Amino acid sequence: MTVKCPACGGLQVGKVGSDQFYCWNCYLEFNFHKGRVNLYEVAEDGSLIAMDNSSEMI
Repeated sequence: MTVKCPACGGLQVGKVGSDQFYCWNCYLEFNFHKGRVNLYEVAEDGSLIAMDNSSEMI
């Protein structure tokens, strides 16, 4: 299964957790939960900052 980044559409996506993915093009982490995409910025200290513009999966 190929996963595309929901933010940039890139294919350079790696799995970093059981249901968590990382895009090497736009440097965002994301997951899919209850039909929604949750986007996170990775802070300098490695923590995740939730982005407010979550959207429904297509």
